[in-house]
Amino acid sequence: MKIRKAIIPAAGLGTRLLPNTKSIPKEMLPLVDKPVLQYIVEEAVAAGVEQILIITNRGKSPIEDYFDYTPDLEERLLKDGKEKEARTIREVADMADVLFLRQKETKGLGHAVWRAKSFVGNEPFAVLLGDDIMLGEKPVLKQLVDASEANSCSAVAIHEVPDELIVKYSSVLLQEKLSDRVYRISDMNEKPTLEEKFSNFAILGRYVLTPAIFDILEHTAPGRNNEIQLTDGMKELVRHEPMCGVDFEGRRYDTGNLKGYLEAIIDFALRNEEAGDWLREFILAKADLLRTQN
Repeated sequence: MKIRKAIIPAAGLGTRLLPNTKSIPKEMLPLVDKPVLQYIVEEAVAAGVEQILIITNRGKSPIEDYFDYTPDLEERLLKDGKEKEARTIREVADMADVLFLRQKETKGLGHAVWRAKSFVGNEPFAVLLGDDIMLGEKPVLKQLVDASEANSCSAVAIHEVPDELIVKYSSVLLQEKLSDRVYRISDMNEKPTLEEKFSNFAILGRYVLTPAIFDILEHTAPGRNNEIQLTDGMKELVRHEPMCGVDFEGRRYDTGNLKGYLEAIIDFALRNEEAGDWLREFILAKADLLRTQN
């Protein structure tokens, strides 16, 4: 199941990060030296993806501009002797074949994925949520692709979360263990109550799916929040073909909320070659100052 294509839904309104997202798409908020979305595109490319379709909405044109060529800017940088900077912005546009499609109506993640049917065609594909950053030695999407290929099935990223979080995600019912950190999934539900949950393993931001999901989504009725939920479509998919859950190795950051976004900024800045050492000293000095004040 070679995965050549990926979908990145980026049509959300970003209401949890207002007023920043009133004029800037949440996917384009800076994460140290790159926008959030670039990290996600880089993860897809590192997993072998060649074509990426980004699902957008009104007000998301800065995303399209970012992944396009900017001849005027490149010419100015080269004229000023800034070859490195010119090369960097050209590499952004050349990372992958990036296409765009508007969702037009906000009808949920399942509807956004269904809109990509003609782009995907009759082959398996990946889905990466536009505000979920995954950081691991091995790209998380690559972990899913490997599990999908080894078991000839769809795959989703899962992680165990506490009760207060499982009600915000999709809970999965795990069957037998297929290999290290890989499990067969037999059922799932979207944003369950604690009484409804199958387990505390939640689906988090990365998927490898077969094209069979499209016909299912086309006939999936609106669910939670009167939206077409991808989870509802996958719940039907597992009744017809196998699906596995990968308890991925790595760290996930939900940059769609303020605390997750700030956490990602600090962790990624500490890893940055230019700013990491300085920030570490700054944090330690700030901590000492706060201790003396208390």
